[in-house]
Amino acid sequence: MGNPVQISGVIITYNEEKNIERCINSLQDLVDEIVVVDSYSTDDTKSICQNLGIRFIEHNFEGHIEQKNFAMRQATHHYILSLDADEMISSRLKSSILEVKKNWDGDGYSVNRLNNYCGKWIRHSGWYPDRKIRLWDRRKGQSCGTNPHDKVELTDGKVQFLKGDLLHYAYREVGEHIEQINKFAIIAAEEAYLKGRKSNFLIHVILNPWFKFFRKYFLQLGFLDGYYGFVFCSVASVFNFFKYLRLKELYKSKE
Repeated sequence: MGNPVQISGVIITYNEEKNIERCINSLQDLVDEIVVVDSYSTDDTKSICQNLGIRFIEHNFEGHIEQKNFAMRQATHHYILSLDADEMISSRLKSSILEVKKNWDGDGYSVNRLNNYCGKWIRHSGWYPDRKIRLWDRRKGQSCGTNPHDKVELTDGKVQFLKGDLLHYAYREVGEHIEQINKFAIIAAEEAYLKGRKSNFLIHVILNPWFKFFRKYFLQLGFLDGYYGFVFCSVASVFNFFKYLRLKELYKSKE
């Protein structure tokens, strides 16, 4: 049997006035403190957070991974529940986490993330179950990966699975998805450049987007998600197109 634990809910933000209250409210009566680390938002994110009575810290953004690890270190408790501002805890997942609080016997816990795309819950297209570690003992792990795609990795220990979905309100409209794809592609290209990776025009720019669409829409049953399944698969498939074009331009500029 494990022991009762106290959990810190941790969120990083930048201009999240449309999402942050929903996210924080889903953590109320679940965690023992809520910590928001903000990258100096220019909208009402700060005032919303302060009105909700949580700990609000401002810190310069140095990257998704770096910001999440900084936020983790600000927590009072070792047990971390990390959410993005556009996510919320479902009632079923909340029940699972409350059980874990009473009887912690793992090192980390993974959850299924269900993504909402323009008002449609996407259950195929390779976007569900979208399993991620979001609850863990910070003495056993931290955020890793390659910016902007962070993920929690444990240095030691076992990962258990929690029932219930983490609800992710990913994009309100298609334009938001296109804008983020472009922004994330630039970040990913710069990370790839720093690591010395090269761009193969035929493979990465021409062939990869077509193959990615085929895999998502047909092999991963994206067509079952209807119109927005097609739109999501189409937009998501061009990520590498933008990423490797940007990478090629970076090498050209240095020449």
